[in-house]
Amino acid sequence: MAIADNLLAFTLAATLLTITPGLDTALVLRTATVEGKRQGLRAALGINAGCLLWGAAVAFGLGALIAVSELAFNLLKYCGAAYLAWLGVNMLLRPRGSLAPVEATGKPDSNWFLKGMLGNLLNPKVGIFYVSFLPQFIPQGQPLIAWTFGLVSIHVVLGLLWSILLINATQSLAGLLRREQVIRWLDRTTGLVFVLFAARLALSKR
Repeated sequence: MAIADNLLAFTLAATLLTITPGLDTALVLRTATVEGKRQGLRAALGINAGCLLWGAAVAFGLGALIAVSELAFNLLKYCGAAYLAWLGVNMLLRPRGSLAPVEATGKPDSNWFLKGMLGNLLNPKVGIFYVSFLPQFIPQGQPLIAWTFGLVSIHVVLGLLWSILLINATQSLAGLLRREQVIRWLDRTTGLVFVLFAARLALSKR
């Protein structure tokens, strides 16, 4: 394929991947709804920072290690599952009932940038996806590192645009979605989703 065809094909494939509901969507929606637009954006930036770091790992060959080493894959897989389970259980057992601490102080009580980034980095499926997916769209003879970062950057831009759409969509319903009962329901629902993703990740195979 020509370079333009490669870029168009990757953009279409990455768009479909981005809008498919998953852990990232759940995290952004929950954070934006419960803790506000700014915190939701922090979570989205963390998720996409994780994508950039995975892209760097793939570009410099570390992603290939995850793809071929059973030990490396399992180690990262179980660390990721444990992290997601920890996040999920905390939301299930200690759902928030009020936004008063955040609104009163103006300071976030959770580092959602870090949580978003770690959730992405501790998922070996992302690394394997990049290892297996990106090379299909790199034209023969083109510089691997530059193209890998270029394609990952396209994915990141699409992810940020989608996250911004999701975050803005929650704001129109902010009054309803920030009621105590709704906040607790959202925390518990998202916690359950995280626990299910953790179990799925822990039981997953290559």
